[in-house]
Amino acid sequence: MTFEELKAALFVRSSFGMKLGLDRMREALRLLGGPQRGYPVLHVAGTNGKGSTCAFAEASLRAAGLRTGLYTSPHLLHFCERIRVAGTPISEERATELFEEIVQRVPWALDAAGLTFFEIATVMAFLEFTRREIDVAVVEVGLGGRLDATNVVEPMACAVSALGLDHLQWLGPTLAGVAAEKAGILKKGAPAVSAGQGREAAGVLDRRARELEIPLWRPGRDYRFESRTDRDFCYQGPSGFCVRPGAPLALAGSYQRANAALCCALLEAAASRGLRVAERHLSHGLVHARWHARLETVARDPLVLVDGAHNGHATRALSRSLPEILRGRPLHLVIAAMEDKDHAALLRPLVPLARTLHFCAANSPRAADPGVLAAASGRRDAQVHPSAAAALEAGRAAAGREGVVLCCGSLSLAAEVGAALAKRAPASMPSERL
Repeated sequence: MTFEELKAALFVRSSFGMKLGLDRMREALRLLGGPQRGYPVLHVAGTNGKGSTCAFAEASLRAAGLRTGLYTSPHLLHFCERIRVAGTPISEERATELFEEIVQRVPWALDAAGLTFFEIATVMAFLEFTRREIDVAVVEVGLGGRLDATNVVEPMACAVSALGLDHLQWLGPTLAGVAAEKAGILKKGAPAVSAGQGREAAGVLDRRARELEIPLWRPGRDYRFESRTDRDFCYQGPSGFCVRPGAPLALAGSYQRANAALCCALLEAAASRGLRVAERHLSHGLVHARWHARLETVARDPLVLVDGAHNGHATRALSRSLPEILRGRPLHLVIAAMEDKDHAALLRPLVPLARTLHFCAANSPRAADPGVLAAASGRRDAQVHPSAAAALEAGRAAAGREGVVLCCGSLSLAAEVGAALAKRAPASMPSERL
């Protein structure tokens, strides 16, 4: 099998959509010998910030000399980004070998009632981590938590990043419902940590932790960190961890301080269970982590930033980071979003900050009509463009040399902007269809 044939097979699986539930995963992993049990796992759920938290954690663990596995979703440019060993994505050849092994050893994997796209990718990650004899895996939840395909692990420690209203057709219409689904990753015997949450969500997480008789560390109550951007980041944890990187965090944006602190708390909790990681390793990881499309600078003259903010909770956090970046310069927005998002909530924090607005459709079957987005913005001067490349060109022209162009609304747009700047076509890769 070639990688192109693998892509074709995964495109078929992605057309089946999402199927929540763990029975298929448990049976497939049983047939494969339980590869998810071969290493300690740090399990991370949340609405926003969980990918950045995973990136900070994985970089810190590598700094400690540990051989890491990292499983995240979705990918930005290439499917193989999802599965990394020691910081490096697996090769196309290795991805093909893993897929072939799954099909051979799980005879029903590609049946109509077989494994979904995301389940196959998750099993591939667990298999690869076992084959490569990693020391520890950092695993990001795909959707929700309780019924997510990753929730077959027995974690060493768990983290829940900032929660907001997203994927409501799957997780319910209330923040309490979302929190209950995320709390599904908590396990007896595994300490848990949380980012700052609203009262409703915090209450749900606390209750679940008490039911499981596990500690749940929360900011302000159990751990503290410097959130002010005019001061150096530092973290103080409940068991004595004190992290002072002495340099700016690797990921831009004031909201990344909460993610960095959550990473510190997660690794402190894991250290309490024997994981070999210390404060100096965290200091290194927080400064050297790499994670694309998080207020990432992709061009200059004018400055062009891309960010994966794709819901109202994320764009509110993004908007709070912009004044320090803009420093009085005009903002020009390039936006694409998915049709199932709350467009008004997504746009509300950003539109008042923008001098010009440029809407386009993301390269996804779930893409929202850019005309609908323009109408939701409430701005009569909003412009609609036929492609991400055209929207980017218009935004850069409007910015001149003094303005700032921010591209956000979906990770699909971030990938297309990168391709447009490199003057190449976006890669065609299978992905989830939620």
